[in-house]
Amino acid sequence: MLVAAAVCPCPPLLVPEVAAGAAPEMDAARAACADALGVLAAARPDLLVVLGPAGRSGRGPFPQGSPGSFRGFGVDLDVRLGPATDTSPGRELPSSLAVGAWLLERTGWADAPIEGLGVGEPLAPERCAEAGREIGARAGRVALLAMGDASACRTVKAPGYLDERAAPFDAEVARALGAADVAALKALDPGLAADLKASGRAPWQVLAGAAEGAGLGGALLYEDAPYGVGYLVATWS
Repeated sequence: MLVAAAVCPCPPLLVPEVAAGAAPEMDAARAACADALGVLAAARPDLLVVLGPAGRSGRGPFPQGSPGSFRGFGVDLDVRLGPATDTSPGRELPSSLAVGAWLLERTGWADAPIEGLGVGEPLAPERCAEAGREIGARAGRVALLAMGDASACRTVKAPGYLDERAAPFDAEVARALGAADVAALKALDPGLAADLKASGRAPWQVLAGAAEGAGLGGALLYEDAPYGVGYLVATWS
């Protein structure tokens, strides 16, 4: 059963070495992410599942110890999804899970075994909810770290340029995450999310499926769009 969840953004810019001179602009987001992971640890889970958006090569499960890196962003920095295991390293984590692994390393996570799941951004809401229900049944006490960004169309300099639908979309997502509103997250339109380049839509709907019947309450810890991309941090417990 799901006992706690954290929602964090997944831009590589969250990693100071990648952000370089712009690193201070994300300090508040990093602090909120650290607070969110503290909520997960306090729930004393038996299992932590980290999920995030992924392209075709990064979809599916990743065992504990899976490697990741930020070399694709010009930084010689490696991460692992939790402590290494006896099994040989498998495929490399997608970017979203690498950022999640970095957050966990930064906060010294040692509270439960970790697994990863790369979620295809086009995954239908019903399939997302089904995957979430399966995650929730994995252990007696499951915690979930959902990585993903809101719209990338908040300003003319944003990656997706300015779209007037972006701010209302992000506001509704922020409200739903802050209220742990499972029904509202399930109702997010995948077509609109794709238009707005909101990579978090599928992970949020997996979270909604996992949280069915769990009776969790939510708190919104951070909401901003410093680069024209909506970044949100929330906790459910």
